[in-house]
Amino acid sequence: MKDVDELVGVARELGRDKFLARATHNDAAGEFPTENYQDLREAGFLGLVIPTEYGGLGADYATYASVSAELGQWCGATALTFNMHCSSMMWSGALADNLPLSDAQRQDHNARRAQIYQGVIEQGHIFAQPFSEPNSAAAAGKAPFGTEAAKVDGGFVINGAKHFASLAGHADFYGVLCTLAGEDAPSATNTMYLAVPADVDGFEVSGEWDVVGMRPTVSRNLSFTDVYVPDTAQLLPAGVYYHAARDWPHMFMTLCPTYMGIARAAFSFTCAYLRGEIEGGPPAGASLASPTKQLAVAQMRIKLEQADALFERAIRDASYQPNKRERQRAYATQYTVMEFANELCREAIRVCGGRSIFKTMRLERLYRDSRCGSLMLPWTPDICLERLGKESLQDPLEF
Repeated sequence: MKDVDELVGVARELGRDKFLARATHNDAAGEFPTENYQDLREAGFLGLVIPTEYGGLGADYATYASVSAELGQWCGATALTFNMHCSSMMWSGALADNLPLSDAQRQDHNARRAQIYQGVIEQGHIFAQPFSEPNSAAAAGKAPFGTEAAKVDGGFVINGAKHFASLAGHADFYGVLCTLAGEDAPSATNTMYLAVPADVDGFEVSGEWDVVGMRPTVSRNLSFTDVYVPDTAQLLPAGVYYHAARDWPHMFMTLCPTYMGIARAAFSFTCAYLRGEIEGGPPAGASLASPTKQLAVAQMRIKLEQADALFERAIRDASYQPNKRERQRAYATQYTVMEFANELCREAIRVCGGRSIFKTMRLERLYRDSRCGSLMLPWTPDICLERLGKESLQDPLEF
C-alpha cells in the first residue's frame, strides 16, 4: 500500500489543480463530473481500496477516509460519488475478509471479486451503490429492502426500484441491495448485494435531479423489471450483508469524509477571503484587525478542531466488531461532522459578508452542499442521535 500522505497528496493535486476549476460549471449545469473520474482513473484511484493482490492500491479504511476528505475540500459531489464506488470495493474487499465465511463461501467470493476487480483495474469500471427506496425505511435499517431478487438457474432475477441513486446513468455497475425472495416473510437477514450492469435488459434510469445541493451527483431513480444477473454478480455471499451491517458499523460512516472536507474548505475560504486572497472579494483591510472577525474565526476554528478530532479518532476505530464506545463514537462523529459542516458554512457567510453569497464564490456552493449532510442515509444526524441516546441509556458505559 502506498503511504497515506502520498495518496492524500495526489488527491490534493487533483482537487486543487483540476476539480475545483470544474466544480462551478458542473454544479450550475447539474452535470456529472466525468472529467474528474477520468483523472481518478488515470491516478489509479478507482482501485484505491482494492487489495494489492488484485491489482489495487490496497488502502485501508482510514486511508480511504483521509483521501476522501481531501477530495471533499475541492468538489463535494466528486467525493460523495467516489464514496459509492469505493464502498462497493471495500465491502467486497477488506470488510469481507473480516467476516466469518465458510471455506466454500470464501472460495466462491474470492473468485467472484477477482472478476469484478479486474473490470475496475483494467477497464475502468465505476460502481454505484443505491440504498434508498421509495416509501421504504430499508435504507435506515428499519425494514427489509423492497427490491427483491428471485433465485433462478445460474443467477437471480431482480424486481424493484431505488431513488436518490448517485451516479445514475454514469456508473458501469450498480451494487443493488435487495431481499432474497422466498416462501418466508421478507427479512433483513436475507439481504443480497448484487452487481447490476448498466446495459442489462430491464434496467432503467428515470426522473429529474434539480436540487439544492450535491447537484453533480445526478442521483436519479432506478427501476428493475425482471433484470437477470448471473451468480457471479454477487458482491457478497448470500445473507452476509446482514452480518456485515451488524458487525462492521463503520461501513455506514463512509459518507462522513466528504462533509469533513467541506467543513475544512469553509474555514480555509473564510481565512483566505478576509486576507483579500479570493478573486472577486474585497481586499485585505479592516477585517484583519477587527476583534469581532477574529473572535468569529477563532470560534469557527474551535468547531472545526472538534469535528476533526472526532473524525480522526473514529476512522482509526473502524474495525470488525468494535466495542460499544467505538460504535457510539462513530454515531457522535457522523452527527458532529454533518451538522458542523453546515454550521461552519453558515458562519462563514456571516463573517465574510455580502459578496460571499454570489454564485461566483465557492462558499455559496459549499453551503448548499453542506446542508445535504442532514439527509444522508443510512446514518442521518437524527438517526445517530436516536441510536446514541438509546444505547447510552441501555447499559452503563465505563470511561
